Amino acid sequence: TPLGDSLAASGRQTLLRASASDPRQRKKLIVSLEETSSGGGHIIDTCPAEFVDYMPCEDPKRNSQLSREMNFYRERHCPLPEDSPLCLIPPPQGYRVPVHWPQSLHKIWHSNMPYNKIADRKGHQGWMKREGEYFIFPGGGTMFPDGAVQYIEKLKQYIPISGGSLRTALDMGCGVASFGGYLLSENIMALSFAPRDSHKSQIQFALERGLPAFVAMLGTRRLPFPAFSFDLVHCSRCLIPFTAYNASYFIEVDRLLRPGGYFVVSGPPVQWAKQDKEWADLQAVARSLCYELIAVDGNTVIWKKPTGDACLPNQNDFGIGMCEESDDPSYAWYFKLKKCVSRMSSIKGDISVGAIPKWPKRLTKAPTRVTQIKNGLDVFEADARRWARRVSYYKNSLNLKLGSSAVRNVMDMNAFFGGFAAALVSDPVWVMNVVPPHKPSTLDVIYDRGLIGVYHDWCEPFSTYPRTYDFLHVSGIESLLKDSASGKQRCHLVDVMVEMDRILRPEGTVVVRDSPEVIDKVNRIAHAMKWTTSIHEKEPDSSGRERILVAIKTLWKAEH
Repeated sequence: TPLGDSLAASGRQTLLRASASDPRQRKKLIVSLEETSSGGGHIIDTCPAEFVDYMPCEDPKRNSQLSREMNFYRERHCPLPEDSPLCLIPPPQGYRVPVHWPQSLHKIWHSNMPYNKIADRKGHQGWMKREGEYFIFPGGGTMFPDGAVQYIEKLKQYIPISGGSLRTALDMGCGVASFGGYLLSENIMALSFAPRDSHKSQIQFALERGLPAFVAMLGTRRLPFPAFSFDLVHCSRCLIPFTAYNASYFIEVDRLLRPGGYFVVSGPPVQWAKQDKEWADLQAVARSLCYELIAVDGNTVIWKKPTGDACLPNQNDFGIGMCEESDDPSYAWYFKLKKCVSRMSSIKGDISVGAIPKWPKRLTKAPTRVTQIKNGLDVFEADARRWARRVSYYKNSLNLKLGSSAVRNVMDMNAFFGGFAAALVSDPVWVMNVVPPHKPSTLDVIYDRGLIGVYHDWCEPFSTYPRTYDFLHVSGIESLLKDSASGKQRCHLVDVMVEMDRILRPEGTVVVRDSPEVIDKVNRIAHAMKWTTSIHEKEPDSSGRERILVAIKTLWKAEH
């Protein structure tokens, strides 16, 4: 009977929940998949249906117990692996392969994320609205209800948005990322972030539209980016209290902003009713950091960051001074915010806006920051040649869909200098370049090239929603699990691959390069996750023992 069926299904779900989070069962499954050559024919179970949008490190249920001071509870807080369910996240009922880029900028399938809250609440401001099977994005925002295009035209009066001198942008508290979406036509690559909060799934919508975004909160820690990375930092009604806590958040913007870069704030407290003190304080902090006031236009203020350290330490009401010489301004993985200003003199060479080459020249010219790596210039050139050769092999011999409209959101899980992303620059994709914090610190070079990315340790889940990337690329997957000093394993390959499955869209592609032994292990686990796989020899003219595994995640339906 239908009742019997539903009871059986709920019984299965309960059993599943128990086995998925039972540490002993978990261990048994990991051992059988990772350590026996047959893999034992094991299948990793499907998670219960309520896990459809599960984000392990931004789980509102768990995080709501934490301190609200400085929004600590909205930052990343990851469960221990043994407390995490080892199961595959199901798609929602009625899930369809996403609308392809560039149509996705304007419309997405409603059934892929059937959440009407933003459309109901923000529809009048042009964020998004429901039309039949689709959500439509007219391109508006709270501070630009007439559309991002007009707003960007306004900013162009004061900022050199066209012409290539600005390339990397950070949009803080971005809504559905329309600002970043409409900067793309100016060849500006904006990375947008917002917390998982009351505007349920705003980042999920941004990624479904094919826009660079991830979940983050400016709370107690540095954001996971190197120093002096962004040519433009933008806040449109982001409601970040820039002057609170001794101006800690303004100081963090200063750490992230490239010398000569622009900081734009639209909305409160800029010339806002009943916020005179907050507006006066904001201007005072900018002055104390010697920012040049470019314009105040209505509720929008634009500042330009100076290109040298000369101005500090000066007298100011916020107790702001310079950081110690020993401070590494680019260290930003679980690192507490500092109340001091990062020294630009810690960087060799002039990396300010205007001094570095304009886009697209900056992509291929070795930035001065490569010299932090031994023989950095030679390594950079060799890396660029290697990835051009590899990507051409991926497209021409392995027939991967790179360059087609089926692939938009791409992640390089072990990016080094961003060579893979650079080789894709003429394709209609964007690449999230991930640099693990235990690897050489090369993310600053990636930003200097005009690419974007984050620090992330793959022994933890990534700060994104399920089903948000079309293509995952990882060269040297085993190196992500090992301690670089001792060589000891820090976490399990199964956990990393289950996380890859969580963030990959159905029908998405995974490419893994590693030794034959590791590829065999990856292949076993891939089959346990219902991926279809093929294994290939590496491209001609490549040294080393690498093999290449190509996997496709199948579109399967959850049992309801």
